[in-house]
Amino acid sequence: MSVSLQERLARIRINAFLYLRADWLARLIDIFGSAEEILKQDADTLARQAQMNPSTAAHFLREAFAINPQEELEKTEKYGGRILIPEDEEYPQALRNIKEAPVALYVLGQLPRANQACVGMVGTRKITAYGRRAAATLAEGVAEAGAVIVSGLARGVDSQCHAAAVRLKKPTVAVIGTGLGRCYPPENRELARAILQHGGAIVSELPFNKPPNAFHFPRRNRIIAALSEVVVVVEGEIKSGALITAKLALEMGKDVLAVPGPIDSPQSAGPNNLIRDGAGVVTSVKDIIDYIPNPGLFDLQAPADALQQQPPQTQLPDTHKRVLEYIGTQEMTADQLVEALGLSVPEAAAVLFELEVQGLLSCRAGLYSKSKF
Repeated sequence: MSVSLQERLARIRINAFLYLRADWLARLIDIFGSAEEILKQDADTLARQAQMNPSTAAHFLREAFAINPQEELEKTEKYGGRILIPEDEEYPQALRNIKEAPVALYVLGQLPRANQACVGMVGTRKITAYGRRAAATLAEGVAEAGAVIVSGLARGVDSQCHAAAVRLKKPTVAVIGTGLGRCYPPENRELARAILQHGGAIVSELPFNKPPNAFHFPRRNRIIAALSEVVVVVEGEIKSGALITAKLALEMGKDVLAVPGPIDSPQSAGPNNLIRDGAGVVTSVKDIIDYIPNPGLFDLQAPADALQQQPPQTQLPDTHKRVLEYIGTQEMTADQLVEALGLSVPEAAAVLFELEVQGLLSCRAGLYSKSKF
């Protein structure tokens, strides 16, 4: 369906009012026939015909006319992106099908093709060593199997999942809680560039230069859920944003899976509760791929079990085994291992180096942890 430039610009205007749900914006379009017609109304008429609070109607019109939609188009295009509306062929069908479809969708990069399955992978910003291992291992396996990881580019689990796909030069989709012209958190700027470099996409429904705001992030979670065939929660507290994504996915009829974790870890309380309430249990990549509905529609490869690919620990020297057993699910410095295991500094350094080379340990900011969960 062809939409005039003026109607497209009007959609960008009304989309800038972030305090009205997208389904309410769609309702206004239904009532008045177009976004252009909405903007021709005064606040009193808008409030009366749409049954809105008069102050909300006035605020809506002020916000809509405060933005320059032509500049939004030009900034986005200069950045290499485009602004999609539901009538556009490229607008994801998965978003058209939900109750609160974004009125305008800002996109950088390449959205997944119809034959690419998408797996939502979400979790806490306060990631543990266990969560980091689980996220990286599962995300790598999902990407290798040919599915596209969808997440939120936040610190913690999201970043680990996107980074795993990028390491394999596989596409991943980041649904962000800022405008495309911002990167939050700022340390993920290079990760965002790599996502685009390897055929992925960055998506937002917010105006181009919109800064982060707490209420933006729960709203964007519905887009993550909608784009995904299944949603996997890696870690998260009981009231975390990841649990909001899980709830939205369930409301959309999607399967929700969870990675079980230690019963004394607050960050595993969310996934463990989901499992108690009936969510699928994830212990391997195969568990995720098996939950993707209608697998024949997608170009998926049989997932390799990352756990089976690891060098058998029975073949390791005793000192190497002791180091792995002592680290367990924790993070340790080299000094802690030297003191706890009675190793010399050169011996500990040699063992840690060999375990890193074999892929059994990883080091982040001087802390060693197991690479695989």
